[in-house]
This record gives sequence, structure tokens and C-alpha cells, in this order.
Amino acid sequence: MFKKLNQLRILMAFTVLIVMLPLESVSAKETEFDPFEKSIGEISDALNNNQTTSEQLVKYYLERIEAYDKQGPAINSIINLNEQAVEIAKQLDEERQSKGPRSVLHGIPIVVKDNFDVKEMPTTAGSVALKDAYPKEDAFTIQRLKDAGAIVIGKANMSEFAASYGRLGYSSLGGLTLNPYNLNRDASGSSSGTAAAVTANFGVFGLGTDTSGSVRGPSHVTGLVGIRPTLGLISRGGVVPSSSNFDTPGPMARSVEDVAIALSFMAGVDEQDDATLPAKGHIAEDYSKSLDNTALQHARVGVAVDFFGDNAEVDKITNDALEKMKEMGTEVIPVSFSETTKYLWTPVIGPINEANFKTELEEYLKQFPEGQPKTLEEIIKISESPEVLNSATPVNPAGLDGLKVNLEKAGFKDTPEYNDIVTKDIPKVRNEVQAIMEEENLDAIVFPTMSCPASPRFDKEDPTYVCDAYDTYAASYVASATGLPEITVPAGETKEKLPVGVSFLGTAYSEQSLLDLAYSFEQATDARTLPETTPEITPHLEDEPETKNETSFVDKMKHWLNKGVTKVGQLLHLN
Repeated sequence: MFKKLNQLRILMAFTVLIVMLPLESVSAKETEFDPFEKSIGEISDALNNNQTTSEQLVKYYLERIEAYDKQGPAINSIINLNEQAVEIAKQLDEERQSKGPRSVLHGIPIVVKDNFDVKEMPTTAGSVALKDAYPKEDAFTIQRLKDAGAIVIGKANMSEFAASYGRLGYSSLGGLTLNPYNLNRDASGSSSGTAAAVTANFGVFGLGTDTSGSVRGPSHVTGLVGIRPTLGLISRGGVVPSSSNFDTPGPMARSVEDVAIALSFMAGVDEQDDATLPAKGHIAEDYSKSLDNTALQHARVGVAVDFFGDNAEVDKITNDALEKMKEMGTEVIPVSFSETTKYLWTPVIGPINEANFKTELEEYLKQFPEGQPKTLEEIIKISESPEVLNSATPVNPAGLDGLKVNLEKAGFKDTPEYNDIVTKDIPKVRNEVQAIMEEENLDAIVFPTMSCPASPRFDKEDPTYVCDAYDTYAASYVASATGLPEITVPAGETKEKLPVGVSFLGTAYSEQSLLDLAYSFEQATDARTLPETTPEITPHLEDEPETKNETSFVDKMKHWLNKGVTKVGQLLHLN
């Protein structure tokens, strides 16, 4: 009797609901939210308007990771998933309802390169030797993002210890990350996993690190926006080091606006990282607030002619981009660098990296408990063990040789030659670049981010690849050596459907200006394309009821009304 009465009440309530609802609310499409390719702002608005929840977002990205990273095209970008992500999302959903959002990043799932410390997750830098290295604290930048409400959904594969040695995006712990645009090509390095994951929509945005091109190169080959900020704008605290003279974190995203938002939360002075202290007074509260889509209409840029000529398609895409800028009103001035500045790896970056690596890595390793590697010698010993050498993913032989070179070259740090590079050669290069910009009154210097498209993966030949470069990353070394900021933005794609980016290089702390220029270009060209290997999937608002076999119309209505699903479109879609 009471059961029938209860069912009758539900049916009556549902009938009233149908009568009261406006006609425009009947469409199922209007009650769904599809996170695919959505921006931070769009997702934040959907969360605030109860169109989705952070729990649903995390489950959506986990579903995509399962579908495309671990099977199907098997992109292999994620090295470790955060087992707490769903629970954290639930807590943030409850907090949103009770207190409101912490920021625009509240409940936003992100991916993080596996050289950032994240509590309760190992920090491996891709090395099997560090597979059980659990940090005690979050990296400075990770803590800032968590405080803003971001959710680390997973950690991304990378070139082992952020050095590729011919195997871009390969590590002994994670294997090889593939380029979602072409599975025969790599995703550059060393932030390969972050780039592949973000462009494949495994998270809203991602974190990379850049020593000599490792944010910009992967962004260039995967159709992303990536920024290497002024050295010291973002703390390196809690990040596995390569070389503190050049290391910096940087955000990677599918749009300039999202990079600007991420940068706003990542930038900050860290008293434990002396390189950040000069940034006081130079950090914008919100780099996204006043993005200017007309910036190129009144800009004057130099074109670094030294970095063309290695690939005809990259040259054409870059020249077309420059023509577009001219059409928009930009003044374009050709500029050229000195012979030293044209290729800075051999005289500057290489020697400093080799000298710094051992000392800085071992200082970082001190945080881990007994039983974890504490020296570079221990890491080499584990890497050379039969267990690792005979595994499916042994350490890259060239990378292992590189670790041994770093061991041998550690003493170079105490020599007059090292001191001359740091105190004379690097300032000389920086002064050269700044002088060109001042003399020509330039807002930025533009060039192809890399002089060739994505290269073939190390384990497969690809006869379609054409590249005449001695080092396709040469342009990246200018910002790395000088500490100046550079942003890359998609400019087009090759006939093999591989993205190509153009870069804007600026003076110290000119991030806002560079973001404006990149935004202006992005909005005028809309050059980002989507990888065909990781297409859109249908998101699910809820799973089917699990409590019992609810087959009757009344049972289903009762279940969904209890769940708070009140719109007819929602009910039709779910049932």
C-alpha cells in the first residue's frame, strides 16, 4: 500500500516537473557537458553551473587514458596514475558546494611531468632506479597548484633524467611515448609525456620542465602552446634537477589563455630558490586577465633568419605565419646572431649541464630515506644491473654513457673555464640578444620553434622524414642560455599532419607581452589541429544504478530524482 502510494507520488511529481519545465530544457545535449578540448574557463564555468563535477571530470580523463594511452594507439604518455584522484575530486566537489571554489583551477585535473615531487606518488624522472622514491613534500609549484584546487590526475613519462640521447620520450621505467599525430614519430623531449597527454585530452593542461628546449620542443610537435618563462619566474624547488643554470618549469596547454592562467598560479617567489628572488615585482597577478588579440597589429618583431633552411615545410609554415602577421599590421625585421649564439650547445649549455648534474642530483636525492639511491654512482649501478639490462625497457645505452660522462665531468665545476662560461660567455650572449632587440626596437624575435617537424621514433624508420639540421633544437638554446622567456604557439601542419610551432622570444620578464603576441596570432589563425588517433568519446553523466535491478519506469525515475537529476533531457539520456 505505502509502496504504491510512494510510486504514485513520484509519478505525480514527475508529471508536474514535465509541465513546469520550459520546452528548451528538454534537449539532452543541453544537460551534458563534454570536456573534450574545453578550456580551463569553460570547464570552470561548467563546474560552477553544476553541469559537471570534478569527480566526473577525473573519471572522464581516466576513461580516455584507458582507451588511448594503455590500448588502441597506446600513446604511453602516463607513467603513474594518482590513485587518490577520484577521492580528491569528491572532496573538492563537496568544498565547492559548501564554501565555493578556491579559484578557476578548483577541481581541474592536470598532468605533471614525472620530475616534479607530488606527495604519495614516486618521483622517478623516468628512471627504474627511482621507482620507489616517494618525496615527503610537494614541489613548490605543485603545492601552489594544489592550493588553488588543481588535481594531479597522473604523472607523465619523460626522457630519462630529462636527457634524450637519441631516444626522445623514452625511459627505462616508462618506455617510449608516441606522438598522437603520427604513431611513427616521437613527441620530442624531454617533456614528451606531458605534451602527448595534453594534446590527447588526458588532462586540462600539463606541467613540463625546460633546460634546453624540453617544454618548447614537445609543444611544437604536438600542437600545443608552451612557455619557457624567464629563469626564476617559477621555482625549481622539489623538481629533479638537470642544471640550475638553465632549469625552469613551464606550463603546456591547448591554448594561450590556458597557459596564461596556469602561469599565473605557477609563478612565485620561493625563498628556498635564490633564482626566484629577482622576480619580486615582476610577476603578474593574472596573465590571462588582459590578453590582447590586437597585439600584432602594432608590433615590431625580428625574424631570426639563422634558424631556417632545414625543412621546406617548416620554412613555409613559418613564412606563412610571418605573412599573416604582416597582414595584421606587424612590422617584420630580419635579424641575425653571431656564430656563437647560432649554436650554443657546445660552448655553453653542454659543458655546464655535464658539470652541474652530479652535484645537483645528489643534493636532491638527500630527501629520500635509506634504501633509495643517494649518488649518481648508485643510479648507474642499478641501471647496469642484469635485471634492468635484460628488461623490456633497458636504460638507453647512450643515456647510460651520458650519466658516466656527467660523473667524470663533475669536477669541471671547480675550474676557471666553468667560471668563465657562467660569468663571461652567458652574459655576453644575453647582452647580444638584448642589444638586437633594443637597437631594432623589437617586441619579440620570431623563428620556427624547431627547424624540423617531429622526428621518427628511435625504433622505427620513416622515409617521409626530411631534416637537414645538425641540431633541430638549435634555436631553443638562445632562451636557455640567456634565461630569457620564449613561447611557442601552433602555426600549421605538414603533409604528414604533424604540427609546427612558431616561437616569440622576449626580454626578461616580458611574459605578458609574449602572451599577448602569441594570443593575437592564435586568435587570427586558429592553427591547432586535433590528432586523429585520440578522437572524442562520449562522456557519461552517471553510471547505471547499482543498488538493485531497477527495470520499472517508476524505479528509474525514483533513482534519478534522488540523484538530483531533474531535467527531462537528463532522464531521457540516462534511461
